[in-house]
Amino acid sequence: MTAVQSLSGIVSSLAAHPFLANAVFAGTAVALAAGVTGYFLVLRGQVFTGDALGHVAFTGAAAALAIGLDLRVGLFVATIGAGVLIGLLGSKGRSDDVVIGNVLAWVLGLGVFFLTLYITSLSAGNGTAGVTVLFGSIFGLSQGQAWTAAAVGGGVVIAMLLIARPLLFATVDETVAASLGVPVRMLGVVFLALVGVATAEATQAVGALLLLGLLAAPAGAAQRLTARPYVGLALSGALAVFAMWAGLALSYAVPVLPPSFSIIAVAAAVYAVAFVVTAARRTEAAASPGRARSEGE
Repeated sequence: MTAVQSLSGIVSSLAAHPFLANAVFAGTAVALAAGVTGYFLVLRGQVFTGDALGHVAFTGAAAALAIGLDLRVGLFVATIGAGVLIGLLGSKGRSDDVVIGNVLAWVLGLGVFFLTLYITSLSAGNGTAGVTVLFGSIFGLSQGQAWTAAAVGGGVVIAMLLIARPLLFATVDETVAASLGVPVRMLGVVFLALVGVATAEATQAVGALLLLGLLAAPAGAAQRLTARPYVGLALSGALAVFAMWAGLALSYAVPVLPPSFSIIAVAAAVYAVAFVVTAARRTEAAASPGRARSEGE
């Protein structure tokens, strides 16, 4: 089978299955946004923040459902608000583990309370919405939701590219950056707000429980494979998109596999491969001086 025939088969499958086309369209933008924001989360040592915002997303969605609103309203309000709050309470716009720990202590409890309220009082025992928030439902996106997800994901990527240079400077040496007039604190808060947006949108794809894998695994792999920040940023986005595409294809080919599981499994596999490759490089580099000395003697 030629590459043209393979591509034709993929296009035909997308045309024949609108749910798959919507998932690929929305998933590409969501994964790209997660990869780009995740790269700076890893670089700035704020991966715990991504995990915290995933829990906040669950609570926000549950609160929205409990009061009769669209769960996406709760997702965005909660994650963006929490991101900004964590940035403001932390030092120079960076998250603080103590702050995050205190936030998580009551956010999860609130999430359970709101979900229980929704199930018992408003939904006549229908708990599927809570499951959707926890584990995602990317194959259930409508065309309108897919377009919205793509627009939001694209907006996050554009915003991240606009602040990438000063944010990188503030990340590498915030003291020098601040002395040269870079608004370090504001950049940190804006960055965490963008992470909140990416988190809210990605929750609909992979769920709040598995969200961290899409944020951290491609970014961690990219940082292991290259020390050049802009190359790493692009590579992180590309690896996240690859994980999304491969995960969707795997779930479509093997229906028993949930798409969220497949996507995160591929992302984790990508990180594992990067870990093995870099470990092999280091072993070879460490052995090279000894081999050179032996040959010289």
